[in-house]
Amino acid sequence: MSSPGSGAAPTAALRVALVQEASGLDPAANRRRLAEVVADAGPGADLVVLPEAFARDFGTAGSDVAAFAEPLDGPFVEAAVAAAAAAGTTVLAGMFETSDDPARPWNTLVLVDAGGVRASYRKIHLYDSFGYRESDRLSAGEPTPVVVPVAGFTVGLLTCYDLRFPELARALVVDHGAEVLVCPAAWLAGEGKAHHWRTLATARAIEDTAYVVATGQPAPRYTGRSVVVDPLGRTVAEAGDGPEVLHAELRREVLDEARRTNPSLANRRL
Repeated sequence: MSSPGSGAAPTAALRVALVQEASGLDPAANRRRLAEVVADAGPGADLVVLPEAFARDFGTAGSDVAAFAEPLDGPFVEAAVAAAAAAGTTVLAGMFETSDDPARPWNTLVLVDAGGVRASYRKIHLYDSFGYRESDRLSAGEPTPVVVPVAGFTVGLLTCYDLRFPELARALVVDHGAEVLVCPAAWLAGEGKAHHWRTLATARAIEDTAYVVATGQPAPRYTGRSVVVDPLGRTVAEAGDGPEVLHAELRREVLDEARRTNPSLANRRL
């Protein structure tokens, strides 16, 4: 499900809140925590971004998560809609969504506001890397980029490992008009992983002259380091590795100036 990026009147700024919070193995507890963090972070924000798999953590490597998959009208989405309505904001968070294969759900981002589901994105690139095999337990989404207008900005959706694939970010920006790339993640910790995370977020921002909003789950299992990067590669806000909430303002004048200063999208020849 996606909403077109065109038609929304441009606005001067998009206010975002990045919630670097760990999910647990109890879906009911995660729903309660979602309500709490959105209540705290949401007022004054146009968009609250929670990490990948916030409805229920992956568990130990290779765990079967099929029993925790839900439809887009299930309890997690209901809780997210209620939290968004109470805070007067839009919420993006990760969940496991029931798929055509009962044993292998989708790893899905759902974007909601008081009116219900505005968009959903099923992770295209599953994490079959660094010794992990996400595809053993999850189904990949169709390779269809998803954008959605939020407060007058066109927002493109990625999930975690997707950040390593510049062609997806480029398609979101060039073919679908994304101005902001939002990437919820559960970026596993490990040697060099924090460096990869920050470098890739910065590269996607610079090469696509777009804002990047990358939100992760915290240490010790994950990397944390949630970050907002502007279209010229400058850090707007950055977290440490523990639980934290970041607030940032994405300004259209910065986006427009970056695309005038560095018209690399217009100069492409391939």
